[in-house]
Amino acid sequence: MRVVSGIQPTGSLHLGNYLGAIRNWVRMQDAMAEDGGQCLFFLADLHAISMPHNPAELRAATLEMTAALVACGIDPARSVLFNQAQVPAHAELQWLLTGTARMGWLNRMTQFKDKSGKNREGASVALYTYPVLQAADVLLYQATHVPVGEDQKQHLELARDIAQKFNNDFCEPDAPVFTLPDPIVPPEAARIMSLRDGTAKMSKSDPSDMSRINLADNPDTMAKKVKKAKTDPEPLPGELAGLAGRPEALNLVSIYAAIEGSSPEAVLARFAGQGFGAFKPAMAELVVETLGPIRQRFVELKEDRESLDAILARGALHARDIGVPTLKAAYDALGLIRG
Repeated sequence: MRVVSGIQPTGSLHLGNYLGAIRNWVRMQDAMAEDGGQCLFFLADLHAISMPHNPAELRAATLEMTAALVACGIDPARSVLFNQAQVPAHAELQWLLTGTARMGWLNRMTQFKDKSGKNREGASVALYTYPVLQAADVLLYQATHVPVGEDQKQHLELARDIAQKFNNDFCEPDAPVFTLPDPIVPPEAARIMSLRDGTAKMSKSDPSDMSRINLADNPDTMAKKVKKAKTDPEPLPGELAGLAGRPEALNLVSIYAAIEGSSPEAVLARFAGQGFGAFKPAMAELVVETLGPIRQRFVELKEDRESLDAILARGALHARDIGVPTLKAAYDALGLIRG
């Protein structure tokens, strides 16, 4: 079993990123280590250039994200951690796969429509072909499983379609080049909302820094943000149904449950009848206790450029070795002569 997943190096990781994705990566890494499988996690810097970007900021964000992932528990000794740009085979395989991908398939990709907005003619070609690079990202390594959220299921289906058509068109039935990866839907893909608006997702693009708990926040700032989070004057109910129409209250209860690994129902059973004057201090303590050590490690790593460069270089070397046979097989299947 081989799991492959990537994350864009946007910098400024927050609690939503940690609970929604990165913690699940760590759990998969630990499970794979026990079962003899392998995880490859990459910083999707090639994907990042599909949108307008600042080169210096992208470089800094890639290193910052590397520090954050390691601080959160991704172990470069047990997982392959690298950035795409150091493995040229991603871009090579993408080009080979564009001969198999079909315009009609890409035209159905909803993410392009969402990100390009009303100015589709002004969007980059990279944004349009983004899903083909995603296919290359996982097919290159013969991934058996790929973690996906609701917004990425369509792209994994496209990767499977491309792989299937390539195998059908260019391979013997008993010797396919590509493995068709299956999706992994994380069992606890927590959806963390803004601390200022329980109907909006926690995001680094929110102009209010009080809307999110950043990985780089010191413990006092984390506690302050929890205590100032928007709520309502009503006490907490004993059952989940009692939070209907109370998005901010539901969000805080959900965050508490996600951090401690319980359920909103269990949290409500403990705090039923109490107001947020009692609940918020308990939640602040839990947040600091959980994120404090991660934050400390992150701050230390972020300043150690040499170590971060070494982690990415070692990971890229390993990734290149894993991807070589697949890339060669794809060239051969297409009848291309390489030196």
